[in-house]
Amino acid sequence: RVMPVASSNASYADQSSGMVLLAGNSHPELARLVSDRLGVRLGDAVVYNKTNRETSVDIKQSVRGKHVFILQSGSKNVNNDIVELLILIYACKTSAATKITVVMPYLPYSKQCRMLRRSSIPMRLVAEMISKSGATRLVSLDLYRKEIQGFFSIPVDNLRASLFLLQYIREYIPDHKNAIIVAKNPGVMHKATSYADRLRVGVAVIHGEQKSRNSQEEEESGTEDGRQSPPPNFAPFELFPSALPKEKPPLTVVGDVGGRIAIMVDDIIDDAASFVAAAEVLKARGAYKIYVMATHGVLSSDAPALLEASPITEIIVTNTVPHEMQKMRCHKIKTVDISLMICEAVRRIYYNESMGQLFRDINMDD
Repeated sequence: RVMPVASSNASYADQSSGMVLLAGNSHPELARLVSDRLGVRLGDAVVYNKTNRETSVDIKQSVRGKHVFILQSGSKNVNNDIVELLILIYACKTSAATKITVVMPYLPYSKQCRMLRRSSIPMRLVAEMISKSGATRLVSLDLYRKEIQGFFSIPVDNLRASLFLLQYIREYIPDHKNAIIVAKNPGVMHKATSYADRLRVGVAVIHGEQKSRNSQEEEESGTEDGRQSPPPNFAPFELFPSALPKEKPPLTVVGDVGGRIAIMVDDIIDDAASFVAAAEVLKARGAYKIYVMATHGVLSSDAPALLEASPITEIIVTNTVPHEMQKMRCHKIKTVDISLMICEAVRRIYYNESMGQLFRDINMDD
């Protein structure tokens, strides 16, 4: 007897009995949005902490031979989020899932992707753990450094949220043609230029350093890397000219922001002190409205209180990271929903379609 041959997509769906969408405890609201948009019910999995704080995962449905998508982002309890993800991946692997795609909109430890002094590169360690635990693919949004993709031994799709943020500018910022895109520091200049080109507006950059800057910001900027300090002079004569400590001028704006709407763009807004200092400089230079746009609104510590008291008009972030509590402390925070992009990425990966459509009108500098 000859069996009829079905279409490719149908046979793939029949073979895997449909996709399985699992989620950890990091961002239940985003998981619900993705589930509703996809029309796929969230898988029956229980992820909880035992009384001794160990993480336990119990998947109550079969994932054998199926394509499993695990949605987990970074939140305040970042280490617990990572362990939940690793155990979820490993549980699916040991249950004979065919493919395991990790959807992690905000990748924790991504800011620790280079070595400072005699430190380590924790992002490389996290990438190795995700790869070794059994994941076959990773989907993320706006990685802190695009080179992080090289840490993984599995394919990584680095989606961009700029299309949604640009749409917000066009729809909700009146007179955005009078805006100017501001780079908070020279390192973000490429991103600011990418935004400015598509909005057809000018670019400004803030150069220099704050007078009172804490050690955390120094570590993140790399200015206090121990390898840059001059070695002790043990030789009786001087082999090289003496190295002087680096000195930067106080914060200043390169570009005309007078009478303009200033829009600062960045990937992550965590410690808000540098954004507030930049906003004060922009205000002093004549900017009459100041917006901050970032993909990931981590907003840790006292960042909401600092932003509420600052001259910043609005802080626009996406919902890659849960920030409901921060919005209660700072009413300037606005949220842009990016669940539609995640759903389309999941659908295309499931049906083996090209991901190129999601990168349309996006360049490498975005």
